[in-house]
Amino acid sequence: MLPEALPRPAPIANAEYRRRREALMATLPEDAAVLLPGAGLVTRSRDSEFPFRQDSDFHYLTGFPEPDALLLLLPGRAEGESVLFCQDRDPTLEAWTGIRLGADGAVREHDVDQAFENAERDERVAALLDGRRTLYLPLDGVEAMALAEEVRGELAARVRHGARPPEALADVAPLLHEARLIKSEAELALLRHAAEISARAHRRAMRAARPGLAEWQLQAELEHEFRWHGGSGPAYASIVGGGANAGVLHYIENRAPLEDGDLVLIDAGAEFDLYAGDITRTFPVNGRFSDAQRALYEVVLGVQERAVDAVRPGTTLAAIHAEVVRGLTAGLIRLGLLDGEVQARIDDESYRRFYLHSTSHWLGLDVHDVGRYRREGEPRPLVPGMVLTVEPGLYVPDDDDIPAAFRGIGIRIEDDVAVTAEGHEVLTAGVPKSVAAIEALMAGG
Repeated sequence: MLPEALPRPAPIANAEYRRRREALMATLPEDAAVLLPGAGLVTRSRDSEFPFRQDSDFHYLTGFPEPDALLLLLPGRAEGESVLFCQDRDPTLEAWTGIRLGADGAVREHDVDQAFENAERDERVAALLDGRRTLYLPLDGVEAMALAEEVRGELAARVRHGARPPEALADVAPLLHEARLIKSEAELALLRHAAEISARAHRRAMRAARPGLAEWQLQAELEHEFRWHGGSGPAYASIVGGGANAGVLHYIENRAPLEDGDLVLIDAGAEFDLYAGDITRTFPVNGRFSDAQRALYEVVLGVQERAVDAVRPGTTLAAIHAEVVRGLTAGLIRLGLLDGEVQARIDDESYRRFYLHSTSHWLGLDVHDVGRYRREGEPRPLVPGMVLTVEPGLYVPDDDDIPAAFRGIGIRIEDDVAVTAEGHEVLTAGVPKSVAAIEALMAGG
């Protein structure tokens, strides 16, 4: 009997996308406009493409799922403030690649004020932007910049006839990304769902693991679960690192055999409706931690649990990271991997031999989501609606000056945490992380 799939949460409503567009326009100066291209298809090889994934900023403002689209936001325009350009309806091409919404469908299904097919783009975009003093767009976007310069050139050529090209270009990313940092209730529901799918996948991988399998086979177990529950697949390239491969922070080859006596580190998460899950768990291939593995693991686990508990409004990621560094450094000294006083080893950064990365990053439409970490040079306080990871780790090199029992061990433990008014919510609590719970699950408990 096949297992049941998780029920899908409600999609984000068109009214929320409209509110986001209106909120962005409310931050713009007079006579401004926004020009935002969506993503296009990317060639995989010859005449096949990678699966399409919409640009996160474009999705945030529209929910529109097709490639080669363009959004203009035109505050105060009587005929409609949001104008979408999209693929042309083409029965011949649609027979091969599926039905396109077209302009009428874009208005009907996605509640934009006005839409045109791309065949009309060249003749309409410049006219729509005529008289807009400042044009907001992604300044690092090649397509957006090229289109902006084309529009300015076309309008400049018609200045004698009364055309007024944009006088300035401004970056829309900071405005959009600050808005994206605070998640709505609808977004939190999608993030919870991505986290639950991801947690089920990690539990499945723990149950499947045993000596004689290979890293790619655990990857297959994970990604089967992602798809079974309606995810589009991994939110990022799945990391399955056995033994010393766990010490390579972004190891994605996943080609090695899983050896008896080794740990395996899995950093993987599902994407659901473009929202990301992101979990890391480390566990023994044979289901039982050795004494050295357990000792190092308990250091990371204790630090990680205290860091999760510290997530609340008003604190900062920098403060949480500082305590993580202190806790890991103290643990390394207790285990004989460092010597001396904790503060001295922090000051001289000796701990960085074993811990190279930050403790947290934002999570949302992108696995490393957008939004500033500092304001006016100072770490920003956490507020309700932020979602972040908590992921300390220790990575012991296979060097001669390291006690033999610890050499080549890599451990990371990561959860997804939402900041709430009362403190926090751990979205990924559904996958075990204590030694006893991991061993019990792997033993069939």
